[in-house]
Amino acid sequence: MAGTVEHGQLFIGGILRDPLADPAAGPGGDVIEVVSPHTEAVIGRVPHASRADVDRAVAAARASFDTGVWAGLPLEERIAVVTRIKDGIAARHEELARLISAQNGSPYSWSVLAQALGAVMMWDGAIAIARDFPYEERRAGALGPLIVRREPVGVVAAVLPWNVPQFLAAAKLGPALLAGCSVVLKPSPETPLDSYVLAEVVAEAGLPEGVLSILPAGREVSEYLVGHPGVDKISFTGSVAAGKRVMEVAAAHLTRVTLELGGKSAAIVLPDADLDAAVAGIVPSAWMNNGQACVAQTRVLAPRSRYAELAERLAAAASALTVGDPLDPATQVGPLVTRRQRERSLEYIGLGQREGAKVLAGGGRPAGQPTGWYVQPTLFGDVTNDMRVAREEIFGPVVCLLPYDDEEEAVRIADDSDYGLSGSVWTADVEHGIDIARRVRTGTYSVNTFSLDTFGPFGGYKDSGLGREGGPEGYAEYFEQKTVHLPTGTRPPFA
Repeated sequence: MAGTVEHGQLFIGGILRDPLADPAAGPGGDVIEVVSPHTEAVIGRVPHASRADVDRAVAAARASFDTGVWAGLPLEERIAVVTRIKDGIAARHEELARLISAQNGSPYSWSVLAQALGAVMMWDGAIAIARDFPYEERRAGALGPLIVRREPVGVVAAVLPWNVPQFLAAAKLGPALLAGCSVVLKPSPETPLDSYVLAEVVAEAGLPEGVLSILPAGREVSEYLVGHPGVDKISFTGSVAAGKRVMEVAAAHLTRVTLELGGKSAAIVLPDADLDAAVAGIVPSAWMNNGQACVAQTRVLAPRSRYAELAERLAAAASALTVGDPLDPATQVGPLVTRRQRERSLEYIGLGQREGAKVLAGGGRPAGQPTGWYVQPTLFGDVTNDMRVAREEIFGPVVCLLPYDDEEEAVRIADDSDYGLSGSVWTADVEHGIDIARRVRTGTYSVNTFSLDTFGPFGGYKDSGLGREGGPEGYAEYFEQKTVHLPTGTRPPFA
C-alpha cells in the first residue's frame, strides 16, 4: 500500500461530517493512527469518534427508524439497496483485501478469499434468507386465531473486532438492514480504513440518510455506545472479558445483546483418519489469519497409536508455512496485528515450555524480519489439557497437540473447555464423524473439512457467547416478536 491514507471526517447518518469535541473530555480532534504490523510505520489516520459523535449517530438512527424511512419500505426495496451494497463490495474486493492486509497483517490471499469475498458471501446469504423469512404467520391458538409477527428491533449498535472487519460488518449489517433496522457500526481502532470504503459503497447504493453511521473508536467510546439509552440491540464480536462488560453495561437499559466471543476449538483425529487429508485440512484451519481467528482449531487431539506420526507431519507442515509481508501473495502467515499481540503470543510460548510442553515447530520470532510483529507458526507437543496454553485463547499462531487413549477421552478433552465455538473431526467414516459432532458441545462443527456457512447459525456454547449470526436464526435476532389475538371464528385470510 503506497502512501498514508488520511480521512478527516466521520460517516454519520450517511453523510461525511466533521467530528465533534467531547464536552466531558475536553477539546476534540483526537486521531487514530493506523500502524502497519509489517513495517511498524503509520499508514493511515482517521478521526476518533467522541461521545458527542455517538449521540449524533444514535439520534440519526433513532429518527430514521421512528419515521420509517427505511423500515417502512417494502422488503423488495430494501433488498434492492442491500444488493447494490453487496455488488459494490464485490467490485472493490481487491482494494478492501489490500487495506485489511495492510492494517492487520492478514495474508493477502486469505484477505481476498475470507476478508473480502467472504463478506460478499455474507451479504449474499443475508439477502437470500431475507426473501424466504416468515415475517408473519397464522396459528390456531387455544382461545382463538393468532397472528405472530416479526418486526424490526430498532436501532442496532454493531461493534466489530479487528481480525475480520468486513466479514463481520457484513454478518451484522446485512441482516440488520434487511430487517429494517438502523445501525451505528463501530469499527476497531486497529482497522478503521476499510470502513471508509464501506461508507462510500453504502452512499452510492442509495441507503436513506440516518440509517447507517460508522464510528471508529476505542474502548471508552464503545462502552458509551453500548450503554446508550437510544440503542435497542447490541451485536458484539470480541473477547470474553469485553463481552461480559458489554452485557453488564447493556443490563442498565435491558438492551438486547448478541455476543460472539472466543474459542479454543479442538480438531479430533480418529485412529482411522487419512493423515494426509487431516493435516491438509487442519493446518489452514489452525493457523488461518495468523492464528487470529476465534474459530481456529488450536487444539489437535491425536490418538496415542498415531501420535508420533501426526506430530511429525504437523510439525513439518507448520515449519513449511511461508512467513512474510502480508501483501505478498506468496505469504501464508503474516505479522500479528499489534506489538501487544506479538508479545502475548511469545509470552504464551514461554509459558507452555515452562508448563512442560515441547516445541515441535516454531517457538519464537522468525529470522529475516527486521521489522514487524511476527511470530513463527508454533506447534506444541506433549500438551495436557490442564496447561494454560491448552485452556486459554492465545489469538496467535500457537497450536497444541494433545494425545488421547480412546474416543471417550477425546470427546471429554474437546468438551473440557470454557469455550464451545467450533471444532472438527477427521475420520474414514463420515457417519461416525457425525455421531462425534452430535456429542461435542460446541456451536459449529465440521466433519473431514472446516467451514463456516452463511445459511447456518454461527455462535457458541458456554463462554463463546450468546445468540447466533447467520442463517434464519441469526436474522431472527434483529426482530421483536408480536402476537395478535383475534376473535374466535375469524377465518383466514385475516391479514
